[in-house]
Amino acid sequence: MNIRRFVHGADEPIWVDVLNKHYADREDWRAITVEEFLLEAKAPDFDFEGRFVGESDGRPVGVVHANVDKLRTDMKGSIRLCVIPEFRSSVNQQLLDTALRELKARGMVAAQAWADSDQADRIQLLEGSGFRSVRVFSTMEADLDKTPQDVGENRQVHIRPLRKDVDEDVVLFNRLDNESFREHFNYRPDTVEETRHHLLNNPYFREQEVFFALLGGESVGYVGVGIDDKYNLEKKVKAGEIFTIGVLKPFRRTGIGARLLLHAFEILRAKGMNKAILGVDDANPTEAIMLYERVGFSAKRKHLTFEREL
Repeated sequence: MNIRRFVHGADEPIWVDVLNKHYADREDWRAITVEEFLLEAKAPDFDFEGRFVGESDGRPVGVVHANVDKLRTDMKGSIRLCVIPEFRSSVNQQLLDTALRELKARGMVAAQAWADSDQADRIQLLEGSGFRSVRVFSTMEADLDKTPQDVGENRQVHIRPLRKDVDEDVVLFNRLDNESFREHFNYRPDTVEETRHHLLNNPYFREQEVFFALLGGESVGYVGVGIDDKYNLEKKVKAGEIFTIGVLKPFRRTGIGARLLLHAFEILRAKGMNKAILGVDDANPTEAIMLYERVGFSAKRKHLTFEREL
């Protein structure tokens, strides 16, 4: 086994190949391209350091990114580890140890990593390396042909689309998003540049729209919907994603979130979709998961966040 640093401009195809083989059996993953990976790496917060490739007899079989978010103030790094299935038992530990050393060398005091609830080998790996589970997230789905109406939605809310070419709208979305998620797990404020990049350069969504909720002329919430054509083609589904939703704290539990979700359903149905997908923190301080269940969502997969001190 040889572990070496990622070579920018040469190893991108290797990285993508390992990712696609690592996630091949995941129903919520579709194969990505090198071009998509390169576009993702153009995000303002992308960390180009801390990437390693694991080779067995000269063959790349695993990759790990010891990621450092330089905008975080809590000195917490993250580890994203992917290994071709038949090599996991022999490669996982070495790549994880490499990432832990890298984060410590870069001044981090804690590390995060992830596993699905059904990944017994990954959970055992993390727990055996001193990690403990600190959060549970759910991927939820709703059948758009069976979503209910009259779920307590606020009928006084006016919905308008975000105009991506209007800087004022991008700044407004950034402010609403930061204010809505201020109390959430792992929160750190996004910069306007990050928000603009994700709106204009998402490598996976053919269509991506954000809508504001206005109450009495004031913007008090938002919802974002996107469609990944390649995912739908690969999985033979017609699914759209609600990739973000938020309501300002003083206006919660007034039916605004329900109104935004129903509007998102309308948009996705109009584009020919019959399924909606979203992700949620099970311990979300707004208890959003209860709202999602009320409008027809149910959990399909659980994801665990692990942490350990360095």
